Amino acid sequence: MARKAPRPASFALRAALRESAPRTGLGAVQTVWPQVVGDAIATATEPVSERDGVITIRCESATWAQELTLMEGELLKRLKEQLGDAAPKGLRCSAG
Repeated sequence: MARKAPRPASFALRAALRESAPRTGLGAVQTVWPQVVGDAIATATEPVSERDGVITIRCESATWAQELTLMEGELLKRLKEQLGDAAPKGLRCSAG
């Protein structure tokens, strides 16, 4: 059965991102981070490293670091929904 309309370009771009992402816990979190936290938080934060299943999030200010620390439980839940068993077991937020 033929398609009536072409797929949106975003479909192909998402697939390319998934395929090109490093096969690490950090790479998986970086790929889904904007979807998990939303645009405002994603603009002010960035997952930068992983150690023993804990992802370090660099925040543009101490205020953002504190906010994400308070949201850790909810963020870990959302990451688990997106990544399943590949989800981190903790977050460490730092300013700078």
